[in-house]
Amino acid sequence: MSVLTRDEARTRAQLIDVHRYAVALDVTTGSETFDSRTVIHFTARAAGDTFVELKPATLRALTLDGRPLDPAALTGDRYPLTALTPGEHELRVDADMHYSRTGEGMHRFTDPTDGETYLYTQLFMDDVQRVFAAFDQPDLKAVFDVAVTAPENWTVLGNGIATHTGGGHWTLATTPLISTYLVAVAAGPWHSVRTEHAGIPFGIHCRRSLAPHLGEDADEILSLTRACFDRYHEKFTEPYPFDSYDQAFVPEFNAGAMENPGLVTFRDEYIYRSAVTDTERQSRGMVIAHEMAHMWFGDLVTLAWWDDIWLNESFAEYMGYQTLSEATRFTDTWVDFAVGRKPWGYDSDQRPSTHPVAPEPGAVPDTASALLNFDGISYAKGASALRQLVAWLGEKDFLAGVNRHISRHKYGNATLADFVDSLAAATDRDVHAWAAAWLRTTGVDTLTPRTTATATDWTLTAAHRGNRPHRIAVAAYDHDIVDAGRLVARDRFETDVPADGDSAPTTLPGRRPALLVLNDGDLSYTKIRLDPASWDTALTSLSAVPDPLTRAVVWNAARDMVRDGELVPDVYLDAARNHLPHETDLAVVQGVLAFACGQIADSYTLPEKRHAALATLTALCRDLIRRTEDGNNPGLRLTAVRHFIDVATQPDGIQDWFDSGHVPGGPELDRELRWRVLTRLAVLGAATEKDIAAELARDPSAGGHEGAARCRAALPDPEAKEAAWARLFDGDDLSNYLFTATAQGFWQPEQADLLTDFVPRYFPAAVALAARRGPAIAAAAGRHAFPAHAVDENTLRLGAACLDDDGVLPALRRKLVDQLDDLRRALRVREASTG
Repeated sequence: MSVLTRDEARTRAQLIDVHRYAVALDVTTGSETFDSRTVIHFTARAAGDTFVELKPATLRALTLDGRPLDPAALTGDRYPLTALTPGEHELRVDADMHYSRTGEGMHRFTDPTDGETYLYTQLFMDDVQRVFAAFDQPDLKAVFDVAVTAPENWTVLGNGIATHTGGGHWTLATTPLISTYLVAVAAGPWHSVRTEHAGIPFGIHCRRSLAPHLGEDADEILSLTRACFDRYHEKFTEPYPFDSYDQAFVPEFNAGAMENPGLVTFRDEYIYRSAVTDTERQSRGMVIAHEMAHMWFGDLVTLAWWDDIWLNESFAEYMGYQTLSEATRFTDTWVDFAVGRKPWGYDSDQRPSTHPVAPEPGAVPDTASALLNFDGISYAKGASALRQLVAWLGEKDFLAGVNRHISRHKYGNATLADFVDSLAAATDRDVHAWAAAWLRTTGVDTLTPRTTATATDWTLTAAHRGNRPHRIAVAAYDHDIVDAGRLVARDRFETDVPADGDSAPTTLPGRRPALLVLNDGDLSYTKIRLDPASWDTALTSLSAVPDPLTRAVVWNAARDMVRDGELVPDVYLDAARNHLPHETDLAVVQGVLAFACGQIADSYTLPEKRHAALATLTALCRDLIRRTEDGNNPGLRLTAVRHFIDVATQPDGIQDWFDSGHVPGGPELDRELRWRVLTRLAVLGAATEKDIAAELARDPSAGGHEGAARCRAALPDPEAKEAAWARLFDGDDLSNYLFTATAQGFWQPEQADLLTDFVPRYFPAAVALAARRGPAIAAAAGRHAFPAHAVDENTLRLGAACLDDDGVLPALRRKLVDQLDDLRRALRVREASTG
């Protein structure tokens, strides 16, 4: 499939203006393909040649202005339109299109629970051509009239209000001007909950087998939706620009969600089938708020080219966290961002693949390179940068600039330059200089406290390594006079750190505090360090810091020190062992445990020390389970139980849980916990194919099939490994989710000896698979199927040799570059911890 270059898009946009699409889809023609008929009305501004994109199973017929065209002229995914004359044109295209099993184009899923089939589109970037013919670039907006023929008992959803005209025929209301990648259709026997708010029809939808679970959560989902909708109407002067607001929770979705105007699609794991923590509910709420922000910033005003995708995602990410904290019961969202989301940005920004938040003009030359920028920089770093901008600019001026931008460019396209100009018009500050320093540079700054003291006062300077200006808060804490185990806030002040040097000294009366925390409140994007005295205080009293966001900042400092080889991983584990049993914020517990169990235990710890690391984590989780025996913190207990299962080194305890169906004192083992235990038992050699088959019979849902695939791949048996390998790399029938589940089970640190011969096989197999199956599976192969446990020079050599192959698909290449850099970092951490 050809990739669209920016130069080609610019040339086409200069030649044609697209007015209207009429798209008719018939999904009753079989299980492999569907019928797609498209009529495009467009104007040529001058005589010239161009092309339309289409990737059909069969191209039956085309006509241009009533004149038949030769279907055989299709080359790859492009059909040439030559010798266009100035004026109005009508292109008609009649084709059969393939259904997808990879979450791209028109995805088709049959629910193993009840045999019902569901379809939905995901047309982002360049996948519209898998569904209908289009001039597929974001700055050729048009209005869309979509009609769908579906089985009579199905419901069809789309960007506008859907009307059933009988006989399985549905028409969707004409859209306003939108980009091709934002067109959306979902069809199937949906279970729906409908209401109306502020005169707008609202709906939430899922497959029928999930109806009982949606019933349990519908009130919360709709409550969050209404609260965010109302809050955005307070923030934005432009009213909601579409005729309805549907949220469809769809199966086997690759992303968290997609901001299709009027029909947001979410991965249906957000319809919880098992117990979840309140932090996970908060995360779902943030995604709801994030996608709704896109209705204005992304859908109403759309990027002109993919180099500005960061602006869509950074804005929605910032607004999602901020709006959820303002409008709902989830008031501590920025704690979760700090400890659970922001490290994604820090990690991405320290790899060779890093890039500016806003790439330089020309840095995103085509759609393939644009797809690579959906990472921690576009989301987490970008949102952090905007949060720093608001701290520096003030929220009033920030929103004034945003509303000016939306008003000026609604129903059109805009660039970063347009956005910065709108902000600059709302303030006297030099926003252009800020944007150059923050958005056009790479890497993570580091701030370190430098203190001096006299008998009567103390002085702080924030030493700066980096190239961005920062406005930060500094917090000072002392031990409580009555209870030395508690820390109390003493001073909090703001300071500015210039781009080219350290902060000005700040002098305060009294003795030097016990703990100094730079970037208190986490308003800037920077690594921080603690001075020796503050680090000593943190090691003994971190859980006694009163503010959870401050604790998150300190935990992130410790995390960064481990990753940078400045803190031995064992010290981090000991700190977690000492302080998490007293931690009151669940997001902090989850973030620290995720890093400790994942990167530290699985990558940063030497193989001979791994058992001791897991023993420390087991003891920590056991402490948390004991702490929650009174039933007052079910979320903390659930988190502890999950991680206890994941780090178990012996099967006995968790086998007892599995056999009895519950943890003593709770919780009951629901389907998620049962599959989690069985996976770990499989890893430890305490489960068999018979056990897996029995559990699948107990839970024949889609999630059950994924659990079984994960367990089978995790069995420490050569035949099981070969069978899993064949499913991953030799056949092409696994859906995106079943591929991921199988890959997650395959590589296990406990099975390193068994897996040795598979490591060199991985690289050529992944390259071939990516070439056959495309970007979505390529990304999954690079992320989930990579031998991350193999932290050694041999893996690095094999990976480097693979990257020398120019034929590696860009989506896979990017993942391999990142994975190999993570291995190098793990090796450096291991060396530092033994030096």
